[in-house]
Formats: sequence, C-alpha cells, structure tokens
Amino acid sequence: NTVISSLAHHGRQEDALRLVARLARNRFLGPGLAIDRFTVVSVATACAGIGAVRPLREMHGVVLVSGMELTIIMANAMVNAYSKAGRVDDARRVFDQVGIRDSVTWTSMIAGYCQAKRLDKAVQVFDMMPDKDRIAWTALISGHEQNGEEDAALELFEQMLAQGVWPTAFALVSALGACAKLGLVTRGKELHCFILRWSIGTDPFNIFIYNALIDMYCKCGNMMAAVALFRRMPERDYISWNSMVTGFSHNGLGKQSLAIFEEMLVAGVRPTHVTFLAVLTACSHSGLVSDARLILESMEDHGLEPRAEHYAAYIDALGRNHKLEEATEFIKDLPSRIGPGTAGSWGALLGACRLHGNTELAEEVADFLFRLEPGNSGRYVMLSNIYAAAGQWDDARRVRGLMKEKGLKKDQAYSWIEVRSAKHVFVAEDMSPHEADDIYE
Repeated sequence: NTVISSLAHHGRQEDALRLVARLARNRFLGPGLAIDRFTVVSVATACAGIGAVRPLREMHGVVLVSGMELTIIMANAMVNAYSKAGRVDDARRVFDQVGIRDSVTWTSMIAGYCQAKRLDKAVQVFDMMPDKDRIAWTALISGHEQNGEEDAALELFEQMLAQGVWPTAFALVSALGACAKLGLVTRGKELHCFILRWSIGTDPFNIFIYNALIDMYCKCGNMMAAVALFRRMPERDYISWNSMVTGFSHNGLGKQSLAIFEEMLVAGVRPTHVTFLAVLTACSHSGLVSDARLILESMEDHGLEPRAEHYAAYIDALGRNHKLEEATEFIKDLPSRIGPGTAGSWGALLGACRLHGNTELAEEVADFLFRLEPGNSGRYVMLSNIYAAAGQWDDARRVRGLMKEKGLKKDQAYSWIEVRSAKHVFVAEDMSPHEADDIYE
C-alpha cells in the first residue's frame, strides 16, 4: 500500500494501477489481503490523476461485493476520481451513499458538477450544504467563471462576502478573471482595492493574484496599471510575462510588446506558443514584417514548432503591408508544413484583400475558404463587403444570396458599456432593455 500510494502521488499513476492489478491476481496473498481501504484510496487517487474509469469502477465493485465499509476518506477519493474521469453521475451515487459528509465530500461533488458543466446541479448541492465554508464557495465561483457564467460568478462572490465568508486567493482570482472577460475595469479596481484594504500590514499578494490583476488590467486596456503591478512583483512566472506581451499586443502597442518579449528572453524565461503568437500579432499590427519573419523562424530555436495560428499571424503581417503576392505564395506552401489547417491563413489574406481593395485576389481566396469552411458565414460577409466597397453591388448581392441559399446568417454585433460596475449590452435598434425609451431619447 505504501508503494502504491507513493506511485499514485508522484505522477506514476499507471504504474500504481498495474501494481494493484498484479496484487489482485496473486493467489498466494489470499482473498481480501491485497485490497483494503488504503488500496481503494490509492487507486482512486491514481485514477483521478489520469482520468481512468475502468480500474476505478472495478475497485468500486470490489468494495460493494466484499461488503467493505465505505469510509468518508474512501468516498471522498472516489467522488473526486469519478468527477475527474467525467462520470459525475457515478460520483453522485457514491456521494448519496455516504451517511456523514465532510467539507471535502461536498466540495468534490460541487466541483464535479462544475467540471461537467452542470452548474444548476452544483448550485443544488451547494444549497444543501449545512455549513458553507470558503472552499465550497471558491469551487462554485470558479466553476461559474470557468464555464462562461462570469456575471453569476461575480454575484456569488458578492453573496459570499455578504455572508461574512473571507475569500480564498483562488476565489479572488476567479472574480478578477470574470472582470477581465467582461471588461469591467471599475469592478476589477474595486476588487484590487478590496485586497489592499483588508490586508493592511501584510502582503496580500501571491503570484496568482498578481497574474490575475495584470491579466484583468491588460484585457481592460489599462496598461499603466498592469506595468506597475508587473514591476513590483517579487517573482514572475511565464504567465506573468505572457500576460504583458499579450496585453501590449492586444492594445496596439507593438513596440512595447517586442521590448517586453526581449526582456523576457534576457531574464531566461522560456517563451511558449502563446508568447510567440502575441509577438507576431504585435508585429502585424505595427507593420514590423521583417521582425515577424525573424521571430517566426526563431521558434524552433526555443524548441517550438510553429502552428497554424502563428503562420496566420505572419501572413496577416505580410498582407497589412501590401505584400499580397508573397503572402499568397507562402500560404500555398503551408500544407507541406502544417497539413490542411490553413483556413486561418487564408482568412488573414482575405482580410488584407479587403484592406487594399483587391477584389480579384479576394475571389480566389474566398473560393478556397468556402471549400475549407462551408459553414462560416463570416467569410461570405467579408467577400460581400469587399465587393460593396468596390462598388460591385451585383456581386455583393450574389454572395448574400448564396448565404441565404445555404441558410447562413451573419453573427450579430453588439456594443456594451459599464455603468455602476455592471455591463450593459446593446444591439442596433435594440428595444429590449426596460430603459430603452430613455436611452434612445
């Protein structure tokens, strides 16, 4: 059991499961000797680490057939393992079998439902919990934020505070992540102030909170605040650097993005695929074609193979700088490098055709895209707009007609504003808000 547990907890889950299987087959040990409650916990831990279902269910069957008592530690391990293996209904059956549950049992079940994107069930279990501690609150808040329910995550965070529960660092990270995704910079600043206000005399920041704050300020366009936080960090990881490189890039500050990228390399931090994509995007938006080529070629020096999105960013840089022929030839050679995943590159070239009004090349590029992505309405809209900008109204109507024949619809665009830390979304001539009359007046 000691060996099995050690293997399970040190990244050698498959070896742990093989050892258990060998013990179970060994007749010399006798029935019931090889498998006990410690073995069950170790097997469940190993299965949770790699998402293995079959050995977990086999061990569960042994527990049921042998009449072994299901202790709370065994139940917690099995609920967690079933949840991580994507078998949340099996996890719930174990959860229901336990007479006495502790915080780990409840939190594991809540996290399992969140992982399975069944947030309504997670809320139901949370509401049943007799003593809601901050770990359970964190699981529910994080689950909503990670499943695209940012507004609900922020509302739960406020409910937690209203009930006098002190947030964990991960609850704060999730709340900041929700603000970043919604673009709620005022709400994010309020959280920043909350962290400072309630931590007077101590250092409230760990690297996770630093990174979440930097990411929030970058995504909300406040690069001065992001830089200030980045410079005062006692230690930085690759996420910290990536956030800054990406933040400068997405906010149109290409030269600053390149500068922080160079600083990252000097600091000895290994860049990732995300880093290179951000830098290439920055080069594209800043007209730095030669820099983009050098950066793309340098990826292999860092042990990274360029992906389709990196080539697309480089082609976008070529296209934005009137190098349409070079971009076209580059794309035609791509299948030998990355296989069929060239739609993003053709899409970048189509965008360049629109920028420079090249309808002839746009027709050729759109033809490729219609075959690669027959259900992507955005490609049809782009070609129609290119024709319209060139005054070729018959061709524009023809493309719109093709969309109608294929049952494709243009994605609806919207605008939004932040008022009193809340996000309000509007579409053109939208009369759904109850204040619509006052807004349009």
